[in-house]
Amino acid sequence: MLLLSGATKFLILKLGRNFSPKLICRTCFTSPTVLQRNQVGGNLPNLKPFNSKISCYMRNGQVEEAQKLFGEMPHRNTVTSNAMLRGYFLNGHFDIAVNLFEQMPERDIFSYNTAITGFMQYGDVDGAKKVFGGMPCRDTVTWNSMLSGYVRNGMMDQALRVFDEMPLKDVISWNLVVGGFVSCAELALARKYFEQMKVRNVVSWTIMISGLSSAGQVVEARELFEAMPTRDIRAWNAMIDGYIQNGYVQSAEDLFHKMPENDFSSWNELVNSLVRSQRVKDAIRIFMEMPQKCQRTWNSILLDLVRNGLTKEAHAILEKFPHGDIVSWTNIIVGYFKIGEVGSAVKLFESMSMRDATTWNAVIFGLGDNDHGEEGLRLYMKMKESGPAPDKSTLTSVLAICSNLPSLHFGKQIHSQVIKSGFSYFLAVSNAMVTMYARCGYMQSALLEFSSMINHDIISWNSIICGFAHSGDGRRALEMFDKMLLTDIKPNEITFVGVLSACSHAGLVDEGKYYFDFMKSNCSIGPKTSHYTCMVDLLARFGLIDEAISFVNQMRADGVEVPASVWGALLGACRIHKNIEVGKIAGEKILEMEPQNSGVYLILAEMFLSSKKKEDAENILLRMKEKGVKKQPGCSWIEVNNHAQIFLSGDSSHPEFTKLCCVLHLMYMDMESKIIE
Repeated sequence: MLLLSGATKFLILKLGRNFSPKLICRTCFTSPTVLQRNQVGGNLPNLKPFNSKISCYMRNGQVEEAQKLFGEMPHRNTVTSNAMLRGYFLNGHFDIAVNLFEQMPERDIFSYNTAITGFMQYGDVDGAKKVFGGMPCRDTVTWNSMLSGYVRNGMMDQALRVFDEMPLKDVISWNLVVGGFVSCAELALARKYFEQMKVRNVVSWTIMISGLSSAGQVVEARELFEAMPTRDIRAWNAMIDGYIQNGYVQSAEDLFHKMPENDFSSWNELVNSLVRSQRVKDAIRIFMEMPQKCQRTWNSILLDLVRNGLTKEAHAILEKFPHGDIVSWTNIIVGYFKIGEVGSAVKLFESMSMRDATTWNAVIFGLGDNDHGEEGLRLYMKMKESGPAPDKSTLTSVLAICSNLPSLHFGKQIHSQVIKSGFSYFLAVSNAMVTMYARCGYMQSALLEFSSMINHDIISWNSIICGFAHSGDGRRALEMFDKMLLTDIKPNEITFVGVLSACSHAGLVDEGKYYFDFMKSNCSIGPKTSHYTCMVDLLARFGLIDEAISFVNQMRADGVEVPASVWGALLGACRIHKNIEVGKIAGEKILEMEPQNSGVYLILAEMFLSSKKKEDAENILLRMKEKGVKKQPGCSWIEVNNHAQIFLSGDSSHPEFTKLCCVLHLMYMDMESKIIE
């Protein structure tokens, strides 16, 4: 496709400066008589400077300026209209362009060629055919425009029919056909037409070299390269790129050093290929030899190191060579967070003399992602006071942190900030708010935010479905899923985790089985570990232990490793239904994978004691002691007057501990009286 595009560019250059593929607005197209003024004899002004200025405006995307100049011109000619026509197509104003073309009182061949090219670019093949059929006369450019349009739209049969009907073919015509077959991976046909060409130019050879390389036929591509009568820098780069695509980096480097001259693309491609091949030292060496240093290329070297977990090495290189910018240092910070070195990331951030919003956002997100949410919030407050203004990415990251906090107070503050900043219409921010309210258990607020959103994506639906599922409202979760199925959004793996969790929490066994099969059959989504876990939990929780075990066996048959979470779901169910034998198997499986899991030891001991197997219980507790496993104290919290009150199991240090015990005692008494009634 890249070479085909290059051939198209070659075609446009061949057509000359007067080739104009863009258009104009109905509101600024005054009347046909205005366009005809220049057709009448008399002393008319020189329109060339005005037409050139309109073309310049359109090339730079300044459509309104072009329209204004067009409207102010006392005289216009067909070239003026062509410049506007070409400009409108160029800037995406397809309907306006078509309207202008239809209103033109006079058209020349450039008008028709521009319209054909414009229609084809926007995929309106019928419109292009209509223009082509209505032309009083055609030239080679006209035929090439139709040919190029069919190739662009992947209609090679029609392209060949046009090619065969052409009264005169030039090298561009042949290049378009050859390039079309290359883009369709029809290399045999591409080579057939290439060999039939009586005249070839550098583009012809380059198209074939690139096509063969893309198909892995590097040897054949090199043979063509060697057979070229003349080569330009694009041909050399195509061959180098072919070697790189197929993993022959050393051959690419050898050919690079044989080039009579290297351009920026040559240097850049070689450096990037060395980076991708993890030859970082060679990439740095070549980069240092580049006559024009490219900051983006340097950053790609560092980023590749970071992506491969070599953040410290990237940092050392950046300290040694003075080619870094804010992007370079930000990538290193991201790398440190990725490998869990939070302190190094924060230290590097604090040492930076210049920081932009992206850098602040990277640190805030990194802190939240590494369970340092409170530090992330403090940094956010500092950013508001002395840093750049928070943007939508900042608020999205902060809302994600708020999702994991015991208090909703700060989340509500951020919600207010979102509204004041005008970011509530950004999908990512709205999704973050839905997720935040859902995870904090405020499903009414989550649903209100979800309902107020203009658009929804898969994240939006997953957030609300999983939110209802995790809050125990399985019916509402399934209702939202049914609504989702009425939209164009397709469910994914996460969606079905929420749906199956909802079935589990609501005790909907039959529905769970149905949706599990629906996921596989109707949505072509293969079940993952999380889906099996939900199903085992659903079946085992409601006493269907044998069916749950069948699911575990099915996992093994499908080649899916049974994780601790599945065995944990089975163990929890066995605890409820007092199935000691299966519970023991599940517990031992978990301890094989997680020998320090204190909860499993305690659950097994409790199950043995409840079954009057005191000796087995003592043995499991002895194993726990011998392995040095200690139970982590349970933790709970409640939000009172916008403050989170945290309680640890066995801890009586809370200042209101006595009063709280009294209130709990009264609550227990009230519940007991309700039961008796």
